Amino acid sequence: MIIRKQPDLRYSDVSPKEVYLNRRRFLAASASAVAAGALARPALANTKLDFVKGQPQFIATDKVSDVRAIEGYNNFYEFGTGKDEPSRYAPRWKVPSPWQVRIDGPGAGKPQTIDLDAIMKVAPLEERIYRMRCVEAWSVVVPWIGYSLSNLIKRAEPNSKFKYVAFQSYYDSKAMLSPREAGIAFPYVEGLRQDEAMHPLTLLTVGVFGETLPNQNGAPLRIVVPWKYGFKSIKSLAKISLVENMPPTTWNIANAREYGFYSNVNPEVDHPRWSQATEERLGELSRRKTLKFNGYGDQVASMYAFMDLRKNY
Repeated sequence: MIIRKQPDLRYSDVSPKEVYLNRRRFLAASASAVAAGALARPALANTKLDFVKGQPQFIATDKVSDVRAIEGYNNFYEFGTGKDEPSRYAPRWKVPSPWQVRIDGPGAGKPQTIDLDAIMKVAPLEERIYRMRCVEAWSVVVPWIGYSLSNLIKRAEPNSKFKYVAFQSYYDSKAMLSPREAGIAFPYVEGLRQDEAMHPLTLLTVGVFGETLPNQNGAPLRIVVPWKYGFKSIKSLAKISLVENMPPTTWNIANAREYGFYSNVNPEVDHPRWSQATEERLGELSRRKTLKFNGYGDQVASMYAFMDLRKNY
């Protein structure tokens, strides 16, 4: 896995709640952000969304991270292997319209192709404030907007062959890095076990900070699995397959020793090249202890009670 030097960005200012809920007000009030150059965003990414507040179990009590940290410091290898590169290069990509997602596989009783407009109407949109933990030992707190992925999967009328979900991202060879440049295969693929995919915390995500997703955050549609390392939360989702067997995943293909299928946040299991016991919360000066399951143990630990999470990392 390619890891580059952290860019010279400041994350010391954390936006207060009344400010982050209105991005335009935040950007207008932040002269320093303007002086440094506000993040470029495609025209469609400024669309406001109608949403309700998520239920208490979906709201982390941590302070929400600065918008510049969330939109300017990303892992999105299709647009660059450095953390600052997706925010510079992804906005140039023209998101295909209409955006369509294929739902198929032997576990889908009703395979279908559904466009983004229909996806947005499957269930009411909620704002959910989730902690997100990256395998490189940094974290952020993000106000995502979406609804539980299970709502969309149910439309495909799952049958007894549905044991796992395989995800595939969109890949545009003309606008994105080549596999050789990125060091991983494209299109990006990921997967979850059935119970993980159907868990209410697993979010089908269409927005952040009250608006549609910026390209660098996975526009126009992504998955967010908050108790797992960030690379499990696939961006620019194009295909969902309900399958019988554990599907291949991009980072496990690239380096199985370092990136297991489950990839649950576990401070007791170190990455081969660094400790996972502590993390850097962007915007804080000191490191903090990593929480098992990223702090979502009460909700998800029971799914792994029968597993050795040192072997099933």
